[in-house]
Amino acid sequence: MQRLAFIIRLLPGADPVEYKRRHDEIWPEMLAALRAAGMHNYSIFRDGSTLFAYLEVENLETMKAALADDPVNARWQAYMADMIDHDLDPTADFMMVDQSADSRSG
Repeated sequence: MQRLAFIIRLLPGADPVEYKRRHDEIWPEMLAALRAAGMHNYSIFRDGSTLFAYLEVENLETMKAALADDPVNARWQAYMADMIDHDLDPTADFMMVDQSADSRSG
C-alpha cells in the first residue's frame, strides 16, 4: 500500500464552505470509482485556501489509469473545476508532499 499526500489550492474567491459541502455530498458512484481504482483512506484537510490531501492506494499508476478513463471521475473533475486551481485529473502530476516522519517506524 502506497501512502501519498499532496497539496490542492482553492481558487481565489472559491467558497470553502461550498467546497466542503460538495465533498460532504460526494456522489456514491464517485466513491465507488475511487475504491475500484484502489484508493483507500482518502482525507482532505483545509487551512485557509490550502488543502492537504492524504490517501492510501494499492498502486498509484494503476489508480491513475483507472480514473483517467472513468466517466464518473471526469464528471466530478468538471464539477470541482470552479473551486480548485490544481488539476486533479489522475493523468496529471499531483503536487506531492514528501513524508518527513512516520510514527509506525519507531
